Parts: sequence; C-alpha cells; structure tokens
Amino acid sequence: MSKSPQDVLSQIKDEGIELIDLKFTDIHGKWQHLTLTSDMIEEDSFTEGLAFDGSSIRGWKAINASDMSMVPDASTAWIDPFYKHKTLSMICSIQEPRSGEPYDRCPRALAQKALKYLDSTGIADTAFFGPEPEFFLFDDVRYDSKEGGCFYSVDTIEAPWNTGRIEEGGNLGYKIQYKEGYFPVAPNDTAQDIRSEMLLLMGELGIPTEKHHHEVAGAGQHELGMKFDSLINAADNVMTYKYVVRNVAKKYGKTATFMPKPVFNDNGTGMHAHQSLWKSGQPLFFGEGSYANLSQTARWYIGGILKHAPSFLAFTNPTTNSYKRLVPGFEAPVNLVYSEGNRSAAVRIPLTGPSPKAKRLEFRSGDALANPYLAFSVMMLAGIDGIKNQIDPGDGVDVDLFELPADELAKIDTVPSSLNDSLNALKADKDYLLAGGVFTEDFIDNFIDIKYEEVQQLRQRPHPHEFFMYYDA
Repeated sequence: MSKSPQDVLSQIKDEGIELIDLKFTDIHGKWQHLTLTSDMIEEDSFTEGLAFDGSSIRGWKAINASDMSMVPDASTAWIDPFYKHKTLSMICSIQEPRSGEPYDRCPRALAQKALKYLDSTGIADTAFFGPEPEFFLFDDVRYDSKEGGCFYSVDTIEAPWNTGRIEEGGNLGYKIQYKEGYFPVAPNDTAQDIRSEMLLLMGELGIPTEKHHHEVAGAGQHELGMKFDSLINAADNVMTYKYVVRNVAKKYGKTATFMPKPVFNDNGTGMHAHQSLWKSGQPLFFGEGSYANLSQTARWYIGGILKHAPSFLAFTNPTTNSYKRLVPGFEAPVNLVYSEGNRSAAVRIPLTGPSPKAKRLEFRSGDALANPYLAFSVMMLAGIDGIKNQIDPGDGVDVDLFELPADELAKIDTVPSSLNDSLNALKADKDYLLAGGVFTEDFIDNFIDIKYEEVQQLRQRPHPHEFFMYYDA
C-alpha cells in the first residue's frame, strides 16, 4: 500500500526514527543524499520541500542561483538497510523554492512532466516500463589515467582468464568460459547467495521482484529481475536496484559496476526496457490477427522509437563506453528494426500469449548507465511522436540479423557507433523532446555540453592498446 505523508510522519513518531535520508538523482543518473534529523520533516515538507545548495551538483545551478528544494515522495519511504542508525529514506524531486515550480534540470521532475504531457495528448494516461539492468561483480578493480600512463585491471574468480592462476588453497578450475555464463550452476556460478540477498532485500524495500541469474559473460555478469511498473516507479526502482546491488556486493567484499563494456571480447551489459501504453485501465498495444498481435497504435509507437533512436541514444546510452557494447557479434541489438522474439533487433516484441494486458515492446539497445528517468521519458516521447505523426515502422524482420549477408545487412539502419554521433543526432533531432515543454532547450544544450566534455576527455588521451598497434610502427 502506498504511503501518504501522514503515514510517514506517523511511522517516524511510532518507531522513534531519528534520522531521515533524502535521496535525489543528478543528471548523470547518480544518487546524491542529505541526512536530516527527523524533527526537520513536517507535513508541508512534502509540498514545499527542504532547502539545499544546488550549486555543487554536477550540471546544476550556478552559485548565484543555488537555492533549491528537495521534495520527498512519501510513497518511496523505506528504512535504509545499509545504515547503522535507523534511518528512513525517501526519494525526492527538486523544485525552485521561489516559484514552487519543478526544477527543469531535475530528471525526476522532468519525468513527471513527461507523464503530464502524455495525459494531455489524450493518447494514453499511463506508461508502463519493465527495465532489465545487468551488472558485473568483480573481486578486484584497479585503474589509473595520468599524463605518463593509463591502465585498468578487473578480476573475478569466475573469469576464464584465471584458469592458470595460482590461488590460495589451490585453483579448482571452475571458471566460466567466454559467452557461457547463461546460466551454469555452482560451483561455476559463485554468486548465488549474493544475488539471492540482493533480490530479497529489494523485495523488502517494496520493489516487485521476479528472479535472478548469472548472465552471458563469463567474467561475473549478473541480472536481477523485477516486474514492470509505471514510469516514475520503474525509474525509482532502478535507482534502488543499483543502490542495493552496490552495497550488498561491498558487504561480500566484491564490487559491482553497471559499465556497459568493462571486459573485452565478452558480452556487455545492457538495460532492456519493456514498455506499453494504457488508457482508462485498458492496454493499447494489442491488436489480434496482426503481425505479433500489435495494434496500429503500437506500430506507430515503434515507428517513433526507430526514427528517433539515433538521437535519444544520447540518453539511453550516455557514455563513451556504451558504444563499445553496441558492436555486432555479442548479442548487441544494433539494428534499427523490430521483430517478434528476435533478440538481434533493437525492438523486440516478446512472445506473450493471448493476453492483451501482456502485449508490450522491448527496446534492447539501452544500457544501465542511463539515467532511468531520462531514458524512459525520451523513449515514451519518441513513441508518442510516432503515434501523433503515424510513423510507419515498416515490416517486422524475423531473420537472424547477425547472420545476414553483408549486402543485405547494409540496407538496414543501425544505431550510432559513438557517443559523439548520438550527440550530433540529438542536436539535429530534438523537437519531439520539446513537445509539451517536457525537455527545454536549456536542458538539452546543457546535457550535450556535459557529454561532449566526456567525448573530448577520451579523444585527448592515448589508449593503452594503441601502443600494441603503433609503438614501433
């Protein structure tokens, strides 16, 4: 049952809670937090918020306009399991304290605007998302980047490169080979208990969970499964998922990363996103007798997704590392087509049986470093644009795109091959994001500037592998 502000205030009093932790998400998709004594929270805190200095948050306010307010969402309240002292945690949206308006660089506030826009179109009143974030668990991570040198090293006891390593107590040889991680039992799979603790803890915090398993990459790749939810709740759940994964991993002496491609020559990490629109409690994507039982509304939604994907990948795949995953040969969905059940397409229509309520599409190209509030919003806005403009996605493609001859594959559009290309696509194709005032020119320009700086950082540095290729050329 969803909590109200009165429920939270009663819980604070009844359980003698002394500390309140307020969490919010920055542009990069990283949680920031502030811990207050419980007497700082009153009923009007849930509408007026609590003041803080926003000038030190990456990509936010300048020092001369730094005052901002965190507005906690009572429905997100849970006792933080990682703090020694009993602390009630809540997720916040950010608003301007003077006007009371949502802060236009707050990702969660932006997602709330996206939902208001969806309702205003009359097309639908609810957007459901079912995200599937993957991650790697490592036993040791070391890296450095300076003027005279650059390196990284990741390691896990499961990794196939450790078959010859001398290990304490002897090397037992139970390593998982490249691309064979889906899904062996113990003793090859060493993280069963860790994943179980992560999944059960997520359930205790209110996330509707389903399953967990080892993923395809041999070097410690994993996934926890959670059920779909409305857009804001689904994004909140992703943030909580990451928080639980990182902190439970640390408890076991391991480290978790959501980097899309931390390991060369093995599968990378994605965040597939199942999605559907509903109106007045009825699903809009089911159309009996058509290809994959898709309604015309669903086909137009897919048309918007495929048309705008090159630009919105700047949000769903927002790092330079993202595009090291989006290469052929590792199950990466780089082809901008849709298909029933075909995992080599950017948009897959899962085989769901006869139930109209289960009909959905899955965008497979995104990754888990995406800010979920922004990622889900841009995909929904692209789909709405497709519906409004009746964008035809063409026919579904059921062949294995990884096996197509080169001349046939050349006819199929693909996702951008770099963050720079996605940013350029975003500059050229952003009107669908500005619809309804959901995104602003300021937000998009600021985001592009931040991400272009990341592109420049990598451009300016020699890569260690370049020494193998060119040092004595």
